[in-house]
Amino acid sequence: MPINKTTDTHPTLSVAASALRAQQARMRIIAENIANADSLAKTPGGDPYRGQIPVFEATKIDGAMGVKLASVRPDSKPFPEEYDPSHPAADARGYVKRPNVESLVQSMDMRDAQRAYEANLNVIETTRSMEQKTLDILKR
Repeated sequence: MPINKTTDTHPTLSVAASALRAQQARMRIIAENIANADSLAKTPGGDPYRGQIPVFEATKIDGAMGVKLASVRPDSKPFPEEYDPSHPAADARGYVKRPNVESLVQSMDMRDAQRAYEANLNVIETTRSMEQKTLDILKR
């Protein structure tokens, strides 16, 4: 692929960098979900923390297709309920709504995001190494 004359970058590097930013945003959202997995409402019958879901979209970068975080939307899964009439957030029936965040699922998503991040770092390192080897060959 040709080097972009305006930025002196290889499109592969730009695409991988966009994926790094997207995975970083994904990990930040997952971390917020995990941190709030036990955050209950402060008022009787109120809603607890609602999990967040990153939404990505394809975007054109240096003539190639990359990815970016388009938005963050609330998770529409219902809140699980737990019977605890003594809790300050309990409704009239004695039930407390729990966050709709499953820590185990979030932990698995975090690991997946970390692996994708590492894979894109490897793409950047490999591309740079190949470009350096090409320059070394041309210098001979």
